[in-house]
Amino acid sequence: MLSFIVRLFVTGVAIWVASEIIGGVTLGPSGDTTQMVLTLAGVSLIFTVVNALVRPVVVLLSLPAYILTLGLFTFVVNALMLWLTSWIAGQFDLNFNVDGFFWAAVLGSLVISLVSWVLSLVLPKA
Repeated sequence: MLSFIVRLFVTGVAIWVASEIIGGVTLGPSGDTTQMVLTLAGVSLIFTVVNALVRPVVVLLSLPAYILTLGLFTFVVNALMLWLTSWIAGQFDLNFNVDGFFWAAVLGSLVISLVSWVLSLVLPKA
């Protein structure tokens, strides 16, 4: 249970950093800190569930593309997961939006991956 909470925290921080760096990734109202933290928690939960349930199926179905591009198709799949998270967050009235697929989603997923990797190295294993 503790490792799941740490994973949610890491994902939340990574999404927040992406929303601060990438112009097309927007998160919550800028004035209300409590609302932004709650939105971030919800989006983090959605992103974690999407990566746990949907991503393995997409990776399996797109295995030929992974092989053909020598693994570079990972960026496209990660961007699709971020875009799907944005759509699901909209269904729950969470203020999280990814504007465009290529620049916002691909760069946002790249930032989220890098920040998650760095935080996973720094934080102790639970």
